[in-house]
Amino acid sequence: MAQPIIDLQGVNKWYGEFHVLRNINLTVARGERIVICGPSGSGKSTMIRCINRLEEHQKGHIIVDGTELTNDLKNIDAIRREVGMVFQHFNLFPHLTVLENLTLGPIWVLKQPKAEAEAAAMKYLERVRIPEQAKKYPGQLSGGQQQRVAIARALAGSPKLLLADEPTGNLDTQMARAVMQLLEDIHRDGATIVMVTHDPELAARAQRNVHVIDGQIVDVGEAPRLHMNVSRLSA
Repeated sequence: MAQPIIDLQGVNKWYGEFHVLRNINLTVARGERIVICGPSGSGKSTMIRCINRLEEHQKGHIIVDGTELTNDLKNIDAIRREVGMVFQHFNLFPHLTVLENLTLGPIWVLKQPKAEAEAAAMKYLERVRIPEQAKKYPGQLSGGQQQRVAIARALAGSPKLLLADEPTGNLDTQMARAVMQLLEDIHRDGATIVMVTHDPELAARAQRNVHVIDGQIVDVGEAPRLHMNVSRLSA
């Protein structure tokens, strides 16, 4: 059996006395597309933030692409080169143009020459169908356009794994479906995608749903089987 790209073993996390993740065990196969679903405050976003070490877990093991996440900064840096993150509120720098938002990481973290980084950024803006917005600032874009920029930025390092926190949460129905289609296209190209969502349609399109309540995984199954549960919990 191939080594999973994500392996969570007995993962626990606390915020002070609040036990936000409780003995999480989960494996994600390479090339899989899964959704983490459940009520607000159940620990879904914290779980994917731990996978990218944006949050630190206190107990258990998190192994991403064969490397365990510990306090070793070299390991953290290596993992972040392989993982793209799409945030719910976009997290774009308002004082930088779209193109500058996309090239900041490749230039300063990956040490790419500016011309190379800009050429790659334009390729990803074309991929998300907004190359004409390259010289605009985030405040000049619609919510759907900003989310496309956020996805392009996450793809700029050619990650093996894409983590998305409520990627359609702030979008109207038409824009949300366009982003869903974009994520499906990215998945078909070979990326592993792990999404947090309250959107029952997005959950139904995944290969598996991981159902979390009160910081615990209570069910894992094929998306159609859990579709009604997601709809009920999201009401």
